[in-house]
Amino acid sequence: MTAVAEWFAQTLGQYISPEWVVFIISMIPILELRGGLIAASILEIPIVKAIPFCIAGNIVPIPFILLFIKKILKWMQNVKGLRVIANWLEKKAMKKSDALKKGEFWGLALFVGVPLPGTGAWTGSLIAALFDVKLKKAVGAILLGIVIATIIMSILSYGLLDVIMGWFA
Repeated sequence: MTAVAEWFAQTLGQYISPEWVVFIISMIPILELRGGLIAASILEIPIVKAIPFCIAGNIVPIPFILLFIKKILKWMQNVKGLRVIANWLEKKAMKKSDALKKGEFWGLALFVGVPLPGTGAWTGSLIAALFDVKLKKAVGAILLGIVIATIIMSILSYGLLDVIMGWFA
């Protein structure tokens, strides 16, 4: 993920400010906030300036996914070349849906928050939409997950783990 975030940072950085690079990276599936914070660290954006851009970029796609993904997937099922992608997205969401079975709100929040491959706000929103989680509950859980991911990735991306461990040494 670091290499991809770095490539985006260098490529987009030629055209727009570093903060907007981070915002855009945070909107991209797979990279999301995690990639945005990595890019912000690479671009040497202070953490207090980077976090709002990362969070805002990660939040932007959520309402669109929650409100429209089922209709989009249904449409994709009827388009020959897109049917494979629609099926893949649905299978991916179903494989990751165990988090919801363990407690809808907290399962979704932890699924979005813990930075593992295939997790995040995009997939969490997809799962919530496919499982018809109430909009208010889904948004709350996803936003909490983003906060959790922000804390974890800030510690990892900015070397704050060394600082924290230094306090206890």
